[in-house]
Amino acid sequence: MSTSVEAGRSGTLNPPSGGLPKLYFVRFGFAIVWAVLVALTASTVGPVSIALLVIYPLFDVVAAVVDFRTSGASGPRVLLYVNMALSLLTAVGVAVAATSGIPGVLRVWGAWAITAGLVQLFVAVRRYRLGGQWAMILSGGISTFAGTGFILMAAGPNASLTGLAGYATLGGIFFLISAVRLRQRAGKVN
Repeated sequence: MSTSVEAGRSGTLNPPSGGLPKLYFVRFGFAIVWAVLVALTASTVGPVSIALLVIYPLFDVVAAVVDFRTSGASGPRVLLYVNMALSLLTAVGVAVAATSGIPGVLRVWGAWAITAGLVQLFVAVRRYRLGGQWAMILSGGISTFAGTGFILMAAGPNASLTGLAGYATLGGIFFLISAVRLRQRAGKVN
C-alpha cells in the first residue's frame, strides 16, 4: 500500500527514483516469509501466531512511514496518515482480539483489510500515472473483498487463520509486480 510520488517542475508525475520499487520489493519479501510462518502456526492462537499477527500491521506502519518520508509534498500524505493509524489500531486490536480466539482475530483483520484496501486503492489511483499501479489498484480492490470474507468466515464453524497466509501471499505478489513495472518504467525514462 505504501508508495512514493515525485513531482517535476511542470507538476507532472515523474517515475520514482528507486525508493518506491525498493519498498515494494521489501514488502514482497516480508509478505512471503510472513505467510509461510503464519501457515505453519495457523492452527491455534498461541504466542507465536499472536506475535506474527501483530507484526504484520506494524510492518505496514513502518512501510507507510518510509513512504511518507520519500513521497515529498505532492504525495498522498493524508492517505498515508490514515494508513498508519489504521495499521496501528489493527496491531492493538489483533492483540486484544486474540484473547477471544480466531473469530475475533478474523473480524479485526477483516475490518483492516477492507479499510486499508480502500486506502490502497485510493493511493494507487492517485499515483496511476507513475506506472505499475494497476497491480496496487487490483490489490486494494481484492483486499476489500477478502476482508469481507474474513468477517464472514469468523461467523462460521470453520474459522481459520490459514486464509491470512494466502491473503498476504497475493498482496506480496502484487507488490512484486508493481516493483518490477516501476523499475521497467524508470529504465525507459533514463
